[in-house]
Amino acid sequence: MESIVQNGHNKVSTTLKKPEVAVSHLREGIALLLSRWNGLQMAVQNAWGGHDSLQKSHQLVLDIFSWFSQSKGPLYTEDLENFLHESLLLSFNTEIEDGSIEEVAEQLMIMHEEYLNRNHYTKEIKLYLRGTQDCRIGVWVKERKKGLLGV
Repeated sequence: MESIVQNGHNKVSTTLKKPEVAVSHLREGIALLLSRWNGLQMAVQNAWGGHDSLQKSHQLVLDIFSWFSQSKGPLYTEDLENFLHESLLLSFNTEIEDGSIEEVAEQLMIMHEEYLNRNHYTKEIKLYLRGTQDCRIGVWVKERKKGLLGV
């Protein structure tokens, strides 16, 4: 499986079947990443999505996983950004304009691409995110690209 850059947008093909452990790791990675996203966690803690905001955040994890796993064609980062924006607006009555949607979408695409390529960095991602105090997802993305994480 390979990532293709076309017209400046990341496009990832999704045709491989994966072992259940890898699927579980991807789901866990998505959940962990969202649990560290300040904008989403503020919406949950302040119940901006109603009394069931926590359940809605859990559903968002499943929805993102489904978005990845049920796609028949190529996946684009911009489409994931739109999906996240729409989900936050409809489920949590929240509009986030701090750039974190783009950071989260980029990180999710990286995780998914590594999953497709059988590069299971999920353990390293989890360890890094658990140790990050400022909850800035973009820090991981930038350090990953620079090769500073050793993954």
